[in-house]
Amino acid sequence: MFSHVMLGANDLEASKKFYDAVLATLGIGPGVINNNSRYFYRTPKGSFSITKPLDGQPATPANGSTIGFLAETLEQVHAFHAAGIANGGTTCEDPPGPREGSFGTLNLAYLRDPTGNKVCVLHRPSKPA
Repeated sequence: MFSHVMLGANDLEASKKFYDAVLATLGIGPGVINNNSRYFYRTPKGSFSITKPLDGQPATPANGSTIGFLAETLEQVHAFHAAGIANGGTTCEDPPGPREGSFGTLNLAYLRDPTGNKVCVLHRPSKPA
């Protein structure tokens, strides 16, 4: 559905440290610098990027926005959250784990990155046969 997602960062290197750590738990390699002002994390299905705002103003998190990353296992959900906390992120919402909702059970963990952007990792458990 999306070709890429880009988030603003005030401290590009602190944000890179955070995203290198959390995305590594999902098997995604370190960010690659572009134009000395942004880092890209590329996969065959799309790209994620962090950047200093082009207008020179401070980056601000969007109120009500969340960027969600897909995990293949529940263990990745917990590893993502732990890596984020260890690398400058702050926890938000409920502790990592299962949530029941209209879509069934989802395993989720939420963090704020060093700029305050809200990110989530989501794992959809397979349904029993």
